Amino acid sequence: MKEISILIGGKAGDGIRQAGHTLARLLNRIGYRIFFYDDYPSLIRGGHNFSIVRASEKRIEAHKEKVDLIVALNQDAVEKHKNRLNAGGIILYDSAKVDAQGVGINFTGIVKEFEGKSIMRNTAAIGALARVLDIEWPVLENVMMDTMEKEVDLNLKIAQSAYDMVENAGISVPKLNQKILPLVSGNEAIALGAVQAGLNMYIAYPMTPASAILHYLAEHEDDLGVVTIHPESEIGVALMALGAAYAGARTMVGTSGGGFALMTEALSLSGQGEFPMVLVVSQRPGPGTGVPTYTMQGDLSFVIHSGHGEFAKVVLAPGDAEEAFYLTGLAMNLAWKFQIPCFVLSDKHLSESIFSFEADLNKVKPEDPLLWNGQGEYKRYLDTQNGISPLAFPGNPAAIVKATSYEHDEYGITTEESKQIARMQQKRLRKRKTLIDELSKHEQVKVYGNLESKTVLLCWGSTKGACIEVAEELGLKVVQPLVLEPLPIEPLRKVLSGADQIIDIEVNATGQLAKLLSAHAICIDDMILRFDARPFTVDVLIDKVKEVLL
Repeated sequence: MKEISILIGGKAGDGIRQAGHTLARLLNRIGYRIFFYDDYPSLIRGGHNFSIVRASEKRIEAHKEKVDLIVALNQDAVEKHKNRLNAGGIILYDSAKVDAQGVGINFTGIVKEFEGKSIMRNTAAIGALARVLDIEWPVLENVMMDTMEKEVDLNLKIAQSAYDMVENAGISVPKLNQKILPLVSGNEAIALGAVQAGLNMYIAYPMTPASAILHYLAEHEDDLGVVTIHPESEIGVALMALGAAYAGARTMVGTSGGGFALMTEALSLSGQGEFPMVLVVSQRPGPGTGVPTYTMQGDLSFVIHSGHGEFAKVVLAPGDAEEAFYLTGLAMNLAWKFQIPCFVLSDKHLSESIFSFEADLNKVKPEDPLLWNGQGEYKRYLDTQNGISPLAFPGNPAAIVKATSYEHDEYGITTEESKQIARMQQKRLRKRKTLIDELSKHEQVKVYGNLESKTVLLCWGSTKGACIEVAEELGLKVVQPLVLEPLPIEPLRKVLSGADQIIDIEVNATGQLAKLLSAHAICIDDMILRFDARPFTVDVLIDKVKEVLL
């Protein structure tokens, strides 16, 4: 078997996500590469939740619309998803609550027999599922013992009882002779990349889909050596981050579009005061509250043009967990090297999906900023050839370290003199050329697929995974810019030259990357846009691309 896709569905409170995580770990343990997609409404109880676990012999970074097996903890899971089932697929269901054709096991009865909690039906489901997949019991037992923290013995009894009730395996999933890789979410990869680049302090007000960064860093605060702070608002978050940076702490903040809207005044303060600042903006559908627990790529234009006034910034857009790790580390180092705000632009699909993770941790390490050498009189905003002024921090008895939101002279003293204003504006903007030179040392644009193809799928961020598989299937070329500000125009022109058809693929309603490129005379021939708050799946995108191919 080359791959399998499994959907687990039920209502909020049924432990669907936990069951999906256990299944992902189980298939990972026998050597498969994993992609895990989680779909849930913004409800604590009720509604409909489902997770899709796709396991493959090869690396994958997207899920498919169609699945091979449905695990149904309630009737909705059958009614809403039976149309997804591939020919020959199986429905495994709780026979006490669901009416379906397939493999029925009384999960509810098993849990009652062992006097377990209702949520433990998910454990019974995973036990039965392991038998349906012909996975040996000791493998599941070890996964559960390694990952469960509470009532392990009871859960094992429930899982084994359900396992033993399945008479015959339905789909044999053989063990692969491949290295077992860690399973990491996009948000966890962002957190780890920042830590690897020297993060001291993470400040955030919880906002889906970025909240898990705060939870992860707070949970591992002592191990990672990071202070986590949850202030009263996003305005407080941004201002605390600037104050911490002024004092010398390498800080990062995380939010989504609505929260970032509240941070934009502080962003301009970062530009004027030249405070290093890393911002994770994990996109979700807007405007307003929008659809809090779903995905969109609708904030690209907002982030690139955010903040009043003119100042340098960097916007990086990872497309998978490894890129999230590397690019967050790069953002941290660039922010401190150039004393500017740097963005990691994610979305729900990247942030909350789980990937098989294979990154070289040694590729990310903290780089020292330009520090004052202690010679002569300290000028916080010294006008240098490249626009970067040496840093000193409060507590240094030899330096007066000013910080201001007003226009200022080299010392940081407010000025309204025209020549001084122009001089300092030029000084700050001079960083841009040095920044572009620095970014040219890094991979700014990736190319995949058939390099000789005259048809290009242009994508950014989390659409990458589906685009790569579509390109492999249809013999096309994929171009993915990692840096969106400052946009790497010449590298993009180079990889797009000779194309007969450029198809822009985005999860937004207006084609924001296409607009950005058109401003630089790069013309897009066709656009495939999805804006129903769901990501592109591989099989749906293949059909969409076929419709527009010349």
